[in-house]
Amino acid sequence: MTPAQPHPAPATRALDGTIVSAEAWLSDLEVETVRTDAVQSFLKQETIFVRLRTAGGVEGIGYSYTIGTGGQAVLSLLRTCLLDVLIGLDAHRPEAVWRALFSATRATTVGAITSLALAAVDTAVWDARCTASGLPLWVAAGGTRPSIPLYDTEGGWLHFDTDELVAQAVESQRRGLGGVKIKAGKPRGHEDAERLAAVRAAVGPGMDIMVDANQSMTAAEAIRRAALFEPLDIFWFEEPLPAEDVAGHRRLAESTTLPVAVGESLYSVGHFREYLQAGAASIVQVDVARVGGITPWLKVAHLAESFNVAVAPHFLMELHVSLSCAVPNALYLEHIPQLRAVTKRELVIRDGHGVAPDAPGLGIDWDFDAIDDRRVA
Repeated sequence: MTPAQPHPAPATRALDGTIVSAEAWLSDLEVETVRTDAVQSFLKQETIFVRLRTAGGVEGIGYSYTIGTGGQAVLSLLRTCLLDVLIGLDAHRPEAVWRALFSATRATTVGAITSLALAAVDTAVWDARCTASGLPLWVAAGGTRPSIPLYDTEGGWLHFDTDELVAQAVESQRRGLGGVKIKAGKPRGHEDAERLAAVRAAVGPGMDIMVDANQSMTAAEAIRRAALFEPLDIFWFEEPLPAEDVAGHRRLAESTTLPVAVGESLYSVGHFREYLQAGAASIVQVDVARVGGITPWLKVAHLAESFNVAVAPHFLMELHVSLSCAVPNALYLEHIPQLRAVTKRELVIRDGHGVAPDAPGLGIDWDFDAIDDRRVA
């Protein structure tokens, strides 16, 4: 891992963080490859953007997403409620801003649409705050390390045949990535096991293999398939049951030696607390957009740390690279490129690690011409 480098001291001048304007819009991003799992296909990325400006002249850009539906509902909530609440608040105080927005939407919390809207604003607030301080997000949020190991998901979709899975896994290994994720949920357990066994035989014992069932199983079936997967030294068994089934995930965790990973479909800090208290989560996969932004993401990461549980966030690698590098209990960053069409620079990958951007703010170099071309009227 690359040693931490010293950073220049932030600018000493005090910039007025009062938010004076805010706007939101929706841009549709085409998927970079066909993506299927046991319950759905990734149709498109509905990307909800928020731009705010402060009295000190600083701009903040934030975003959240859906994988094909609901984006207009998120945008409507922002435009009819949340953006007005923002005006006059201090972007240097993300906790106060987040609480004000949460309080303005109590009738619809906790829920996916509200969390996605909160995230679009909260990431913009953090972008402005970090830009004003001259610090990159990974330093401002904790600064544990400058890079994080990567595992690849793009080569493991459910529609790939076994030969394709093997070829993609071998290529990921050649590139130095530490692991690959294989989607599970074939009609019969032996089909999943045979696909995984072929990948294990190809990459050997030195590469991690993650398995993701995308909430497609009952507890009984997940327990049965975990027994089939155990001899293959699977690194984790991800989201095998519906996200609301805490008791089922606990039963699974108690029945298998495989670590159970959950979190991409949880939308509040409290939901993560329930899983951790129940011993139903071995790895936390908190998604910054779905949990409501950077502010609650950090709470979940530190909560998991208090339970001695690692964090391996879901999707959004261009943003999660900085958050993963910020906290001490981050385990892996998921490699799924999705922003290349609307950014000027890609995630830096070095020796199988994602490298956190050193530019002040979120570190995402947006191509606004490309974003505007994809705006939804």
